[in-house]
Amino acid sequence: MIQLQERREPSSFSLFNLGFRPFFLAGAISAAVLVGLWLIALSQGYQPNYYQIGVYWHAHEMIFGFSVAIIAGFLLTAVKTWTNVQTLYSWPLAGLFLLWLSARILPIFSETPATIVAAVDLAFLPLVAISIAWPIIRSKNYRNLVFVPVLTAFFIANLLFHLELLGIAESTAEHGIQLGLLLVIMVITIIGGRVIPFFTERGVEGVKCKKYPLLEKIIIPTSILWILISLSEFKTAIAAISLILGLMNLVRISGWMSPKIFKVPLVWILQVSYMFIVMGFFLYALSLFEIVSQSVAFHAFATGGIGGLTLGMMARVSLGHTGRKLATSPMIVTAFILMIISSLLRVGIDLIPLPYMSTLHLAGSLWILAWILFVIKYTPILIKPRVDGVYG
Repeated sequence: MIQLQERREPSSFSLFNLGFRPFFLAGAISAAVLVGLWLIALSQGYQPNYYQIGVYWHAHEMIFGFSVAIIAGFLLTAVKTWTNVQTLYSWPLAGLFLLWLSARILPIFSETPATIVAAVDLAFLPLVAISIAWPIIRSKNYRNLVFVPVLTAFFIANLLFHLELLGIAESTAEHGIQLGLLLVIMVITIIGGRVIPFFTERGVEGVKCKKYPLLEKIIIPTSILWILISLSEFKTAIAAISLILGLMNLVRISGWMSPKIFKVPLVWILQVSYMFIVMGFFLYALSLFEIVSQSVAFHAFATGGIGGLTLGMMARVSLGHTGRKLATSPMIVTAFILMIISSLLRVGIDLIPLPYMSTLHLAGSLWILAWILFVIKYTPILIKPRVDGVYG
């Protein structure tokens, strides 16, 4: 990656020097806290007060809170690398972060008007889109403008959610949640296809990833078609394109795989987690014919795919963009292993010979512990300046 030399001098507190810092740290904390609160709520038979419809809280916050935070942090950092143009930093970045944080906190207070909650939450994604569009346009790096309509689609998904909870529309919240989840999977498909083979070749000596140019050209438009069809009632068509995408991504990752990757934790966590995305496509197709539950399919995407890939990506990106050696400690390797076990438990919950709630709590507890280990290890890294003295 290109390291940009800045004239600004980093201070001892560098949390707002570049986008990945606050959003990765807060995203990791929220991943542990949100699942912890959800497990408590399930145990007590209590639904959190979110617009007085608490059943939506868990899904909304894991997508538009946790996942969107990680995507925002990644894009605000990657766009700087892709364009050689500075993205948000210092007080503007702190302001954007506080907006995201406010959207997580305001719903807790029942006296907060619902319109204020919605307005604050909805404002975040357009500002992220503007923040990455300017450097992309300025540098004429138009290829990466694809992320602007993607962020716009996230905004529409979140809007669908809020419209129902505000009483403006009917039966749109569930569509918004589903659209948001599928968009996260598409973003992973786009970004994963770029960075996983790159990180693999750079991180594992002697490994050359095989790529399929035609497959890479059609996988994104196919993913867009999948999302559009998934919002319809045509189950057979949805299942068919889900199977196609599962096969396409299986072929894709087969070209990246090598036994050598298991010597490098920062690589194997990405590839193993990407396999949960492949699994998710197949399970989603099966769920449409009620062979497996849709919850299992969605959690293959969410727990193994999103959880594992964000954990691995954040661990790798945070080291690279703070000038540190790309090496993992035993604590982070443990976090990776816990995340994979958690994902296997959550996806196999109907097959494991344990009570459903016991398995759910075990999977959730391992997820929480994995993120706690990340927070313990990476908080100093994300707060302190780069080790090479460069601002960023």
